[in-house]
Amino acid sequence: MELCNITSINSFFLVGILQDSKFPELVCAAIIFLYLVAITSNGLLLLLIAIDNRLHMPMYFLLSQLSLMDLLFTTVVAPKTIVDYLCGQNTISFIGCGLQMFLALTLGGAEDILLAFMAYDRYVAIHHPLNYMVLMRPKICWSMVAISWLLASLSALGYTIYTMNFPYCRNQEIHHLLCEILPLLKLACADTSQYEFMVYTMGVTFLLIPLSAILASYILVLNSVFHMPSAQGRQKALFTCSSHLTVVGMYYGAAMFMYVLPSTYHNPWQDNILSVFYTIVTPALNPLIYSLRNKDVLGALKKVIGKEPSEPKW
Repeated sequence: MELCNITSINSFFLVGILQDSKFPELVCAAIIFLYLVAITSNGLLLLLIAIDNRLHMPMYFLLSQLSLMDLLFTTVVAPKTIVDYLCGQNTISFIGCGLQMFLALTLGGAEDILLAFMAYDRYVAIHHPLNYMVLMRPKICWSMVAISWLLASLSALGYTIYTMNFPYCRNQEIHHLLCEILPLLKLACADTSQYEFMVYTMGVTFLLIPLSAILASYILVLNSVFHMPSAQGRQKALFTCSSHLTVVGMYYGAAMFMYVLPSTYHNPWQDNILSVFYTIVTPALNPLIYSLRNKDVLGALKKVIGKEPSEPKW
C-alpha cells in the first residue's frame, strides 16, 4: 500500500458517545450538567483553599492542584463535545487533535503522579505528625507539583509528536470522545504494532509505579491508624484517607481499564463510556468527595456564605 504524506489529512471526525447514542439529547444534557458541576465545585474548592487560612496546609495545597488539573482536564474535552453536538459538527483539525492529545495526556499523567504524592502526604501526616510541617514544607510541596507537571508534559510531548507523525490516509473518523493515541492509530496507514506495544508497556509502567507507591503508603498508614489509642483520631484519619482512596479508585480503575487491558477487550462504545467517566464524571465527583466529608472545607464554605462567624482578629 502506498503511504500518503501526513499533510494529506488536515482534519478528523470525532465520533464519540453523542454520535453513537440512541438518546443524544439526554446524554448531551447530562454532559452539560456534569461539566457545570465540575467547573463550579472545583472552582469553589480552589477559592476556599486560597482564601481560608485554616486550609493553608500541605494536604489542601495538593488538593487544590488536583482540583486545578480536574478543572482543566474536563475543559479540554467537554466544551468541544457540547458545542460540536449543538452546532451539528464534529470535526477537529489535525493541529487541534495533536493539541488535545497533548493536553489530555499531560493532565492525566500529572494527576497520576500527584495522587502518589498525596498518598505520601497522608503517610507523613500520620506516621510523622510532629515533623509534618518540616517534611511537607512549601518548598517540598511545590517540588512535588513541579515534578508532576514536568514529567507528565515531557511524556505527553514525546507521545504526541511520535503519534502525529504517522501517515494518516484512511478513514478520518476517530471513534472516540477525544483524540487519544490508540483510537487515532487505527487510522494510520503504516504498521503501528511496535509503537502500540511500546505505548502499552509505558502506560502500564507509568500507572503501576505511582499506584504501587500509593498502596505501600496506605498499607503503612492503615497499620498506624489501627494502632492509634484514640477512637476519634482513628475515625478522623480513616475519613481523610477513605476520601483519597475513593478518588484513587475511580481514577486508576478507569485508567487501568483503558490503558492496561489488552486492545482485544476494547470496543468503541465501551471506550466512549469510559472516556466520559474519566474526563467528565470523575472531575465532577472528586471535589464533592473531598468537600462533603471534610469538616475544614465545610467550615470554610459556611464562613464564606456567612453561616459561621468570622474568626476574631487579634
